[in-house]
Amino acid sequence: MAVISYDAVGRRKTSVARVRLIPGTGKITVNKRDFESYFPIEAHRVDILQPFVVTNTLGQFDVIARVEGGGMTGQAGAIRLGIARALLKVDETYRKILRQYGLLTRDPRMVERKKYGQPKARKRFQFSKR
Repeated sequence: MAVISYDAVGRRKTSVARVRLIPGTGKITVNKRDFESYFPIEAHRVDILQPFVVTNTLGQFDVIARVEGGGMTGQAGAIRLGIARALLKVDETYRKILRQYGLLTRDPRMVERKKYGQPKARKRFQFSKR
C-alpha cells in the first residue's frame, strides 16, 4: 500500500524548502536532523508551526523538509510557506484561514544589490567639498 504524502515548495529570501507532509504523529525533520536541534531559536520553531496551529492540525502530520540557501530566518519562512501550501493539498477549505493569517503569501523582500562605485547598496562614500 502506498503512503499518501503531500509535497510543496516554499521560498523566502534566498532559501528554498521542499516540504513533504505524511499523516503521522507530528514529528518534524529538517535536513535529516531533528527540528529542535536544527532551529535552536524558539521564534523560528513557532513560526514554522503556525500553519498547523491556525488549521488545528498540530500533531496530525509528520514533516520532512529539505531546505537550502539563506540563513535561519529565511529557511524558517520557506518551510512555513511550504507547509501552508502542502496543507492546501490536504484540504482546500484551509485556504480561507491560511490566507487570513497571511501564510500563503510569498514574502517578496530580497536583498538589494550592491551598486558599483559605492561601498554597499545605498551607503555612499563620504562627500568631500575640497
